[in-house]
Amino acid sequence: MPQPHTQADSDARRILRQALAAVDPETAVAKTLHVEGDRLWGGDFSWRRGRRGRMILLGAGKAAGPMARAAEALLAEFDMEGLLVTKYGHSVPLERTELIEAGHPLPDQNGLRGGRKLLALAEAAGPDDLVLCLISGGGSALLPAPVAGVTLQDKLQATDLLLRAGADIHELNTLRKHLSRIKGGGLARAAEPASLLTLAISDVIGDRPDVIASGPTVPDPSSFADALAVVSRYGLAAALPANVMAYLQRGLAEPALETWKPAEPTLPSGYLVVAGIDQAAAAARAAAAELGYRSEILTTSLCGEARDAAARLVEEARRRQRQMSPGEGPLCLVAGGETTVTVTGNGVGGRNQEFALAAALELEGGSGITLLAAGTDGTDGPTDAAGAIADGETALRGRRLGIDAGRYLNNNDSYHFFDRLDDLIKTGPTRTNVMDLTLVLIKPGRPA
Repeated sequence: MPQPHTQADSDARRILRQALAAVDPETAVAKTLHVEGDRLWGGDFSWRRGRRGRMILLGAGKAAGPMARAAEALLAEFDMEGLLVTKYGHSVPLERTELIEAGHPLPDQNGLRGGRKLLALAEAAGPDDLVLCLISGGGSALLPAPVAGVTLQDKLQATDLLLRAGADIHELNTLRKHLSRIKGGGLARAAEPASLLTLAISDVIGDRPDVIASGPTVPDPSSFADALAVVSRYGLAAALPANVMAYLQRGLAEPALETWKPAEPTLPSGYLVVAGIDQAAAAARAAAAELGYRSEILTTSLCGEARDAAARLVEEARRRQRQMSPGEGPLCLVAGGETTVTVTGNGVGGRNQEFALAAALELEGGSGITLLAAGTDGTDGPTDAAGAIADGETALRGRRLGIDAGRYLNNNDSYHFFDRLDDLIKTGPTRTNVMDLTLVLIKPGRPA
C-alpha cells in the first residue's frame, strides 16, 4: 500500500478498512444462522432435518467462499454437499463444498460449467432436503446458464454492449434474467420440492432480492417487455446478437417462457440480507468519529454518471467547508451506492477511479478537502485497484509529472493517471461486495 501523502489521506484509508471489516461475509453468516440439534434457524425461517434430509449448499458471488466457510463450520453435523461459483482469485479453502472460479464482469466457460452443475444439484433436491443458497455481488455474471437457442457468446456480447452503453445494474439484470435458466427465480423452480433458504450480501441500492445476483431464488417482477425496453433505451436492437433479439421477441408471444412470477406457487422458503451498504456506511461513520471527525452519512443510494455525481458531492463538500469557522474540527461525509460510466475513450479505469479523477478536477486549486472512492469488493472495473484518492493538489501533481487530468478523464483512463501519482487504493480481493463507498474528509481551507 502506498504511503499516504497527508493525514487526511491516512485517515480516509483507515476509515475504509474499518468499513470493510463491518461487512465481512463470514461474520455476517455466522451471526444469522443458528443450529440446535437437528433444527436450523435463519430469521423467521426454520428447517428440521429428517431421517433422509440433506443440506445442499448452492450459490455464487465474490463473497461465496467466506460465506460457505461459515456455513460449513455451523453445519458440521449435517449431511452436506454443494457447489458455489466465485470470481477468479476469490477462493478460500472449503472442506465439503466445491468452489469454482469463473469470469466477472463478463461470463466465461467456467461460469457456464458451474451453472450447469449447480442446476443439476438443485434439480436433484428432494422434499426432505434444504437448499441453502448463498448469494453475493457478482453472482449474476458468475452463473451464466443461457436459455435454449442463446449461446454464452451471445450473452457476453449483449452484456458488454450494455456495460459500455452505461446501463445500470437493474437494466443489466432485467436482460440477464430473460436469457437465463437460473436468474429470475430459475434456481428456485429447479429446487422444488425442497425447502429453500437464501442468505444474501447486497450489492444493489435498496437491497431488493429480485435484483441481487438477478434474483435466482425469488419471483421476478420484470418481463420480456421490460427487457426489450432496455434494449430500445440504449438503441442496441441492431447491435445485439440475432439469437438474443429473436428469443426476447419470442418471449413476448409465449407466456410459458417468462421468468418466475410473484403469483406462482412457492416452496417453503426464506430470504435474508445479511450485509449491505448501510452497515458499511455506519461503520465508516463510527470510524471517522473515533478519529475525531464529526461524521455524517449523506446517502446510501448514490447513483448516476460518475463524473456528474462527483461534481455534486464536491459542491456539497465545498458548501460544508464554507460554513466552517477557522478553528472548527474536521468533518467526514460518507456516501454509498453505485455510479455508472459511459465509456467513450480507450483508457483503463473503473467508476470509482473515474469518480475520484472528476473530483480532482473540481477540487483543483483548493485545500482542506480529500475524497476517497472505492469499491468494497476491492476491484474497480477491469483493474487491480479498488478506487483512488484525490484532493486539491492532485491535478497539479499530475501536471508536474507531465500528465493532464482532464485528458485522462476524457479518455476514461483514470487508472493510469492515479497509478503515476501512487494514489490508487489497492486492497486486494476483499471477498465481500456491498457496492461502493465514498469518503469526503473536510477541514477549514482555501476554496477552489
